[in-house]
Amino acid sequence: MAIANEHVAQHSFLLPLYEDEYFPDHVLDKGRAVLLRLCERIEAERPADVTALYALTEVATEEFNALEAEFEAAGSEIETVAREEIAEAFWFIATAYGFPDPDVEKLIAAREW
Repeated sequence: MAIANEHVAQHSFLLPLYEDEYFPDHVLDKGRAVLLRLCERIEAERPADVTALYALTEVATEEFNALEAEFEAAGSEIETVAREEIAEAFWFIATAYGFPDPDVEKLIAAREW
């Protein structure tokens, strides 16, 4: 499914991480795919309120949790810079879809990183 929200479709998710050789592109590609799937789910399910949005972001956060082992296998990890960039991506998505003041901690509450 193509992303309908043009602001989101044109956004370069995780760009600062791609620019840092510490983070393996093949794992970042999977993280980017998680974020795009989240956007697709938001567009398909159209959460009525921020609580419904948090349910969708929980699933995406758990997908990022599963990527931690792949980062480690590639000699990397989801460390401070990556955590902040991933959190920023979740915030960007929430605001782009009309949730102006989401609680970033609740967006990624299921994180293990």
